Amino acid sequence: MDLITNLSIGFGAAFTLQNLIYAFIGCLLGTLIGVLPGIGSVATIAMLLPATYALPPIAALIMLAGIYYGSQYGGSTTAILVNLPGESASVVTVIDGHAMAKNGRAGPALAAAGLGSFFAGCVGTLILAAFAPPLTEVAFKFGPAEYFSLMVLGLIGAVVLASGSLLKAICMIVLGLLLGLVGTDVNSGVARYSFDIPELTDGIGFIAIAMGVFGYGEIISNLAKPEEEREIFTAKVQGLWPTAEDFRRMTPAVLRGTALGSTLGILPGGGALLSSFAAYTLEKKLKPKAGEVPFGKGNIRGVAGPEAANNAGAQTSFIPLLTLGIPPNPVMALMVGAMTIHNIQPGPQVMTSNPELFWGLIASMWIGNLMLIILNMPLIGMWIKLLSIPYRWLFPAIVLFCAIGVYSTNNNTWDIWMVAIFGVVGYAFIKLGCEPAPLLLGFILGPMMEENLRRALLLSRGDWSVLVTRPISLGLLIAAALLIVIVLLPSVKSKREEAFVEE
Repeated sequence: MDLITNLSIGFGAAFTLQNLIYAFIGCLLGTLIGVLPGIGSVATIAMLLPATYALPPIAALIMLAGIYYGSQYGGSTTAILVNLPGESASVVTVIDGHAMAKNGRAGPALAAAGLGSFFAGCVGTLILAAFAPPLTEVAFKFGPAEYFSLMVLGLIGAVVLASGSLLKAICMIVLGLLLGLVGTDVNSGVARYSFDIPELTDGIGFIAIAMGVFGYGEIISNLAKPEEEREIFTAKVQGLWPTAEDFRRMTPAVLRGTALGSTLGILPGGGALLSSFAAYTLEKKLKPKAGEVPFGKGNIRGVAGPEAANNAGAQTSFIPLLTLGIPPNPVMALMVGAMTIHNIQPGPQVMTSNPELFWGLIASMWIGNLMLIILNMPLIGMWIKLLSIPYRWLFPAIVLFCAIGVYSTNNNTWDIWMVAIFGVVGYAFIKLGCEPAPLLLGFILGPMMEENLRRALLLSRGDWSVLVTRPISLGLLIAAALLIVIVLLPSVKSKREEAFVEE
């Protein structure tokens, strides 16, 4: 009964005309930002934070939350259509989503992403409303050692996730980890591997790597081919909606992705990114049904599962923020900033001292998810029209948008050069047959792994046994070791090679 009473308070607060307008503005901005490669929700919320000074606290947070989960929707659009992950969580959507677009099935891919996101967003919000207080107990049990072990498991999962050679996948993860070391040392504050270049003291930007390796690499690869062999999307688009068979295949994937995303979203450092990678790994491990398209060639499960997971992860990542005052990712850190601007102390007391704000924000997420599906579904036909633009016009536009997007994050031309350099690197990966997704996961998780490992060792006074004496950490490391053993078993290895054979 308490839940119903609390939600009625929340819907009462969210259903005012002012708050509905700000929810719509947030969702619309979020979708546009997700579609424009490179800008991202972090940069947009950072830019709009000063504009929320004049707004009432509930309206400000509702708008910022709308931008966050709206960008999760929009990020999948460019990932599917032009092979550019607008958000880090859309990296795995690129693999099968773009392959579906190449096969003339961009409509079903976009619909699967939208419907999966909508369902997962609603479930994630329900979990946030019902289980926020007890679920924080789980997050409390995770210390630095547990986070380190969880990330080790995530990286080993990425090796299984990668198509092709295991050795190449391991090399890509190691390269990602090494790139993540560039910047300033966490403990001493000393610049390392920056080669006396001031711009590298902050590290290499995720956007520069993602755009270069995926976007520019693909463009260079296309331009390297003779004109008649280039990848042009003039193939007839086969319907805008998934078929009945597509719905049968994607429904279980959406349910699995939602469950995974809802669980991983609670953990600081998890959220949308780890959720989407974990969901894709899970889908690939399940036995394909008869007549199903192989993964990497346009399997609809490879779009629906990760998209559902990243949206569920985005919603449940509000749990540690609202109940513990711990921001699990950069966007939530900005939300803490927005709350402090309005003299609200994030943490357990928000629920009791400001119930209208707490439950109003939760109720606005349901309204926001509904607005997003109404906004996005009719636009599928319009996005598909992008594919009929001749490639000679499309690729300069992509290059320009990427350059504008990456420049706008730091107002620095250095970032544009970095995208160009990683574009050449991305082209080299295509020629060598290396999958770039594990590199990006290694790059993102590397600094977080290092930080948590060093924190765990500081707390244990340099005793490495802390990783195996804590039960949760030990369990995660055993799971990682089992995964390595299973992947290296001759029978599994041969089946894996069969699954990924080029057709």
